[in-house]
Amino acid sequence: MILVVGATGLVGSEVCRRLAKRGEKVRALVRVTSDEKKIEALCSAGIELCIGDLKQPESLAAACAGVSAVISTATSTMARADGDSIESVDGAGQMNLVEAAKAAKVDRFVFVSFRRPAGMSIPLADAKAHVEDAIADMNFTIIQASYFMEVWLSPALGFDYLNAAARVYGPGTGPSSWVSSNDVAEMCVLTLLNPAAERRTIEFGGPEQLSPLAVISRFEKIGGKPFKVEHVPEEFLHAQFAEATDSMQKSFAALMLGYVHGDAMEMASVQEEFGIKLSTVDEYAHRVLNA
Repeated sequence: MILVVGATGLVGSEVCRRLAKRGEKVRALVRVTSDEKKIEALCSAGIELCIGDLKQPESLAAACAGVSAVISTATSTMARADGDSIESVDGAGQMNLVEAAKAAKVDRFVFVSFRRPAGMSIPLADAKAHVEDAIADMNFTIIQASYFMEVWLSPALGFDYLNAAARVYGPGTGPSSWVSSNDVAEMCVLTLLNPAAERRTIEFGGPEQLSPLAVISRFEKIGGKPFKVEHVPEEFLHAQFAEATDSMQKSFAALMLGYVHGDAMEMASVQEEFGIKLSTVDEYAHRVLNA
């Protein structure tokens, strides 16, 4: 039995679907407040549901009982319920899960983290780092992902591809290895199948190194419309970071500053080692423009 935590989220829901498709027995940790349609999708895939919450340690013992592996994709950054924060979910909540997994003698722990912008203290990064340290004595895999296409190249963060308008942080010249959340989900699954992933941190991005302006150019070519581009000055982002009043604001300001400078990496060796085909920005553009 594999426990997926964050099972109704962007990555977690796809992890559940892919595991079930491979014939794995999957248990999903869900909250009583979880979206009904997402719950229905899990049930339709034959996935066992377990009601619980990372903020409620007593609920995690039942979730971890009889489990051979935990995959945790949960975070407070995407969708939040009452009481959710970086401190309560990404920090203490994930630590509650680690303790429950250890108490249940779970063999494998796969943790979705992210690549940190250099030289900055970020509340979200600090929380993730504590969890990474906590699972170091387990048979762990840590996936440190780059910027998700489905988040950073979406209307939610000002990349309004349907209306050919984009908000760009800084000059837009720093290249990043934009990664699909679906590929992160697939990598979570593959880590359970490949011993090479055991006791290892894997830095994970997309197959191309593209600046935001280069991404916009791809969308313009595929969509056949020129984009209206709005630049957010780097100085504004530094001020936003300095003036942030809570950990979520500070973390997002830091991630935007990281975006300014880019997050490029070489993924050929990981693709070859794990046999994963990574999605391109062009494929993502075709998918969202034709949806």
